[in-house]
Amino acid sequence: MTPKVSLTGIKPSGTPHIGNYFGAIKPALQLVKDYEARYFIADYHALNTIRDAETLRNYTYDLAAVWLACGLNPEKVLFYRQSDVPETFELTTILMAFTSKGLMNRAHAYKAMVQENLEKGNDPDEGVNMGLFTYPVLMAADILLFDTNVVPVGKDQKQHVEMTADIAKAVNYTYQQDLLVIPEPLISEGTQTIVGMDGRKMSKSYNNVIPLFLPSKNFRKTIMKIVTNSQSIEEPKDPENCSVFALYKLFATAEEQTAMAERYRAGGMGWGEAKQALFELMEREIAPLREKYDDLINDRAYLDNVLKEGAEKARIIATATIGRLRKATGIAR
Repeated sequence: MTPKVSLTGIKPSGTPHIGNYFGAIKPALQLVKDYEARYFIADYHALNTIRDAETLRNYTYDLAAVWLACGLNPEKVLFYRQSDVPETFELTTILMAFTSKGLMNRAHAYKAMVQENLEKGNDPDEGVNMGLFTYPVLMAADILLFDTNVVPVGKDQKQHVEMTADIAKAVNYTYQQDLLVIPEPLISEGTQTIVGMDGRKMSKSYNNVIPLFLPSKNFRKTIMKIVTNSQSIEEPKDPENCSVFALYKLFATAEEQTAMAERYRAGGMGWGEAKQALFELMEREIAPLREKYDDLINDRAYLDNVLKEGAEKARIIATATIGRLRKATGIAR
């Protein structure tokens, strides 16, 4: 039985952090167990917010190195850069003809910007470019081009996959053929919120992140800055109400979690000792990945080759999809 296809898009928008590692990277890499997993770097999507060429170029290489260091195997899964597959943009043009403006008006990102403008007394479309407005169509092309069955997304991104399904159904209905696979969102209910330095969700917007591949010394310094309360060394502490322990659990075995929780409740352990234990545990998992990352990020020729080979494989699939549509629409004789 042929496995279903999953597709994960990754936007190059900055250096990944621990929250990305547990919330996105590790779960996405687990998809290979149940799906024919495909991954791509969505560099054209990044153009809506990143306008410096060197920054975008560096972010793209960084993202490729991070995912490869974390275990993505380009020999076993499809891994490519969006901009290397021109069929994506031909499909976007085709899909535009089947996408109503009303559907785009309902997109969360566009609605949020309009609402923000109205609250400020600005023109509703102040700062809105067509890249933002038609973002869901380019995303639909990314998905539909590769016969995708499921797209792993958070609940807040579910709408994009539903819009993609609506557009695909419109194309299939118009030509009375199953030209495009109808995708479904794959939402992991078990995905947990990763706490940051201050106890809130780890996020760049809060400036409370722990970058994934900081050098070891800087990594430790960052962990030592995690916000804790003013309890003394002697006082018992509540492991279930502590950012240090919340992060510790992500890296620890069940036995290690139980032992550390007992130390918290017994008293006699200061926050410095707890943070040092967290650092050592995190370093156990991250250090080998950091070493791989450091090698990869300094070998752009290798990264270029990986992405080039991925694009060649991707275009075989993409060309077949475009061929079906060209014939069905009458563009091709």
